[in-house]
Amino acid sequence: MTPEQHFEVIVVGAGISGIGAGITLRRMGITDFTILEKGDSLGGTWRDNDYPGCACDVPSGLYSFSFAPNPEWSRLFAGQDEIRRYIDRTAAEHGVDAHVRFGTELVRADWDESAHRWVLQTSNGTLTANSVVAAVGPWNEPLVPPIPGLDTFGGTVFHSSRWDHDYDLTGKRVAVVGTGASAVQFVPAIAPRVGELHLYQRTAQWVLPKPDHHVPKAERWVMRRIPGAHRALRAIEYSIMEALGLGFRHPWILRIVQQIGRAQLRVQVRDPELRKALTPDYTLGCKRLLLSNTYLPALTRPNVEVHANAVAAVRGNTVVGADGAEREVDAIVLGTGFHILDMPIGGKIFDGAGRSLDEHWKGSPQAYLGTTIAGFPNAYVLLGPALGTGHTSAFMILEAQLGYLAKAIAAARAGNWTRMETRPEVQAAFNAEVQQALATTVYNAGGCQSYFLDANGRNSFNWPWSTARMKTRLGDFDERAYEMETR
Repeated sequence: MTPEQHFEVIVVGAGISGIGAGITLRRMGITDFTILEKGDSLGGTWRDNDYPGCACDVPSGLYSFSFAPNPEWSRLFAGQDEIRRYIDRTAAEHGVDAHVRFGTELVRADWDESAHRWVLQTSNGTLTANSVVAAVGPWNEPLVPPIPGLDTFGGTVFHSSRWDHDYDLTGKRVAVVGTGASAVQFVPAIAPRVGELHLYQRTAQWVLPKPDHHVPKAERWVMRRIPGAHRALRAIEYSIMEALGLGFRHPWILRIVQQIGRAQLRVQVRDPELRKALTPDYTLGCKRLLLSNTYLPALTRPNVEVHANAVAAVRGNTVVGADGAEREVDAIVLGTGFHILDMPIGGKIFDGAGRSLDEHWKGSPQAYLGTTIAGFPNAYVLLGPALGTGHTSAFMILEAQLGYLAKAIAAARAGNWTRMETRPEVQAAFNAEVQQALATTVYNAGGCQSYFLDANGRNSFNWPWSTARMKTRLGDFDERAYEMETR
């Protein structure tokens, strides 16, 4: 890599967001771009998360690009390996894989105000670009809780997104910390083969039945051969998810839906004490929606013990619960999620005055339409602040953003603008609108503490309206929201 190699656009990350950005650029006729990927393969989240039982919790027809349908999904909710193969195939079919620089990590990106360009220090040298697209996503860096003594544990410790496949769990005494979306999938997969499983549950989770099933060959034949069949299926799945999304804006609807979760809990967990410990005290949807047919039954196994409290400390090979109970274990598996709103990339991107994104945000990420950020010209973030939903696919959000990205770059090219920055007052007005609308949603009014809330207790994650409204807002690129310069 030669120093100061210049590109029109540099994309950071080669997960679904980065691949989508690459496809968008190529469709625009832009080939002068590169994608930086710190790993040695594509996939991002779906490369890193390969724990037992890992699968999508959104119907596969929606969890894919609309312009790259996959008629070969083997299940309604595809597994990790199948999704990763789809990502690899889509990147290759659209010529994006040739633009990826593997083993190249972004160290620091600085806006050069005098030259109207970005200067990126990477693990393999220096690059410059007219524009930068941050496509690292919020599920990138595992969150390891500061449990006293964890670093001195005498056994094996690993996070679910860094699963140690060389460590055989068979017959082992295992502590699982966390009961979120990952644990709901891997606990049923490992419970039958471990000797003991101690599940530490700080907060009970609502779990709804997962309407998963094998897709028969006849249905896959229809998806391949009948024009419009895949679009029709996608439209049906979209409509169902949007109907559910109505409840996130009107929590009383979800209080009705949660009766399904309550019924499943009653049927699958017969022990009244255990059922009480597994019953949430907040409204469904306040935390991430969880789907499983096997999680609750796994917790009733004789070798599984549910500790309805957090871990207070680790002493030697002993895990100490907040209730004082001690259990000796051989391994600790952390299902503790990710740095969702304190993303590491916030400390790597700097404005023209040398201030980082983290310094701008001060614990509460903000962007205009979740995509552009005041103070950071010619920079875009995908799956950014205030765009997360509790009911739909990341691909739906991403495609709306990619349309906006294309219009923004096209406008800059047409106007010969070398500098385009979101007006601070526009960004502030948008985020004030979001916060006002969030106040009555289940995310804010559901009675729980979730990863949707940032370090300041502010919801910096969620979009408070429908996906249709998101598409409309992101479908309109308004030049008046920006300050432009030509040099």
